[in-house]
Amino acid sequence: MDTTTIVIILAAVVAVSIFLIVLSQMREKARIERARKITKQQDAYNRANRLLSEIPGQYLTSDLKLLLIKRMEEACSQLAGLKSDLPVKKWQEAAQQLKDQIQAKQDTRSPVKIDTPEKATYVKELLQNLFKMIEDMHKSGRLDAATAKKNLKFVLFLVHKTHADLHMFQARDYVRQNEIRKAIHAYHLASTEMGKSRDNPLAMKAVKSFRIRIKELEALIVEGKDTAHTESQAKLDREWDTFLHDEEWKKKADYDK
Repeated sequence: MDTTTIVIILAAVVAVSIFLIVLSQMREKARIERARKITKQQDAYNRANRLLSEIPGQYLTSDLKLLLIKRMEEACSQLAGLKSDLPVKKWQEAAQQLKDQIQAKQDTRSPVKIDTPEKATYVKELLQNLFKMIEDMHKSGRLDAATAKKNLKFVLFLVHKTHADLHMFQARDYVRQNEIRKAIHAYHLASTEMGKSRDNPLAMKAVKSFRIRIKELEALIVEGKDTAHTESQAKLDREWDTFLHDEEWKKKADYDK
């Protein structure tokens, strides 16, 4: 075997070796990228599912529930395309079942009493995560501008309502203890929080109700009465507890104006 043949054989061996190394690296890169995409979509599914499960029932309207399910379905679709080993089909079936329940108005989630600053802060963080999720869906083209704007605006309103819920709980407690001045202060704080959503008719109706209640309590102080639990208080409590979901309360907001 002459020198030229040996050189050619060695060159071929080197070329094949380089090709195999490059091919192996490409496969490894593709494997890592696929794993990254699967993790990203799994995180997206888990995040939306967590928000759906942990945001208190009094904040989740049907529109927000369906939006979260939409994100879960998108993540499942991506995972199916990536041929993930995760139980994607089971997730999809559960999401579809829940969607059907929501559309049939059969999905009821219990409200959570916001009675401590810690609870208010935690719910606020959940709502901020929901806000970011909606922003991401819009930026990636999965949500049109009008729908994104409407929901982002509403979630900001819910953030303010979280703090108003805490002040409302405190005001009720003060009323039960006949600590009228403290109750008035708590209602003022609740009114201030709702006032941050001035462009929301529902929030302005709540502010109006708070102000009426404050005047009633102030009148009790002037009159020297020792009780503040009236039918007006009970009515305000009922309205506040249901005003995101109660149709009559929504009508009072006069959305057409």
